[in-house]
Amino acid sequence: SITGETVELLEPYLDMEDYNLETAKKVCGNVAGLCSWTQAMAYFYGINKEVLPLKANLALQEGRLAAAQMELNNAQIQLDEKQMELDQVQAMYDTAMKEKQALLDDAEACRRKMSNATALIKGLGGEKLRWTASSKNFQNQIIDLVGNVLLATGFLSYSGPFNQEYRNLLLQLWKKEMDNSKIPYSNDLNLTGMLVDNATVGEWNLQGLPNDDLSIQNGIIVTKASRYPLLIDPQGQGKIWIKNKEKNNGLQVNS
Repeated sequence: SITGETVELLEPYLDMEDYNLETAKKVCGNVAGLCSWTQAMAYFYGINKEVLPLKANLALQEGRLAAAQMELNNAQIQLDEKQMELDQVQAMYDTAMKEKQALLDDAEACRRKMSNATALIKGLGGEKLRWTASSKNFQNQIIDLVGNVLLATGFLSYSGPFNQEYRNLLLQLWKKEMDNSKIPYSNDLNLTGMLVDNATVGEWNLQGLPNDDLSIQNGIIVTKASRYPLLIDPQGQGKIWIKNKEKNNGLQVNS
């Protein structure tokens, strides 16, 4: 309730040198309290006169802040909604890009397969004649199989005691009898190649068997025939070969 007029009326007293708490205490304690209170009220009025516009402005700015905050909240809600829509669209876009990349990868793999297939077809085209000839050769081998097996079994059973020349003569005689009996066989039959492979022959050579045709045939007879072989071996080559061949099989030698 203090007004500016009241403060103006108090100013002459407030400006006096002896109008203070210390002087008033010397006169009267109650007066000292009143003196201090009037000074405080005058000072409060001066301060409050400056604070009131600030309070009013603060209230105004708080109102504006509340309105702005409400607008911000509404904008944030809209932003969240748009962000959610954006996330959904981004997820759809990512899925579409993954599907697109998968299709591109499949297309590239398909192109590679087509290219490989084309190259394979072109490459196999040149093999047609060879396959046709091989198929015909296989068919002939099937037809000639009976005669070839007959020659091989005859070789294993009867040619062991003879030298190379007489073995060849036996084969020629057997072929003549088969021609008379109309038993098919291969004219270019190689008994050695039919009865043993090159890897086995190489292993025999490492074990000490000589590499000539007669020795290899003897090795075939020893390993393939069902009867126990008797080796006439003046040079000891067969003995060395058999010892090396059966060394790991518990061979017992009675010399």
